[in-house]
Amino acid sequence: ADGPETRKAVFAIAEHQGPVYLRLSRAPAPVFYGDDMRFEIGKGIRVREGSDVAIITTGTLLHNAIQAAAILEAEGVRAAVLLEQEGIQAAVVDMHTVKPIDQNLILECAEQTGAIVTVEEHSIYGGLGSAVAEVLAERCPVPMERVGAVDFAESGDYGQLMEKYGYGPESIA
Repeated sequence: ADGPETRKAVFAIAEHQGPVYLRLSRAPAPVFYGDDMRFEIGKGIRVREGSDVAIITTGTLLHNAIQAAAILEAEGVRAAVLLEQEGIQAAVVDMHTVKPIDQNLILECAEQTGAIVTVEEHSIYGGLGSAVAEVLAERCPVPMERVGAVDFAESGDYGQLMEKYGYGPESIA
């Protein structure tokens, strides 16, 4: 998601026995974590609590997922005034490790919210979305939406591609 997490991931990988694949973005990312963040291979990080939906993401899209949760909360507050209902509360999870995936955290999110959205700057096939879908299908089926590439993507300006392929905060929300 950012420099501090990348640094922690590299050190964790150096100590890990077995094959490892680390995928990094070329784009700059705002710093989210402090140097004291705890990184453990196979353990996701819940960065925002919520009760209506859980947005599970990986990499630099964490920042967009957090913004999407804020958009949903703001829209929910406006709707709550009109409909006398509670706003939309989205949990956000940084699932920095896709394999092994943190099954326990996925199941906790599914049970607490009843709905999952995965967000990845990657194909929805064979990536984070597929891994989360497998866990849910086997252990706790809930409605799920996958935000990611459905076909091959093109090269270009990072910001423009984020919007074109639906990775912006508004599209995620």
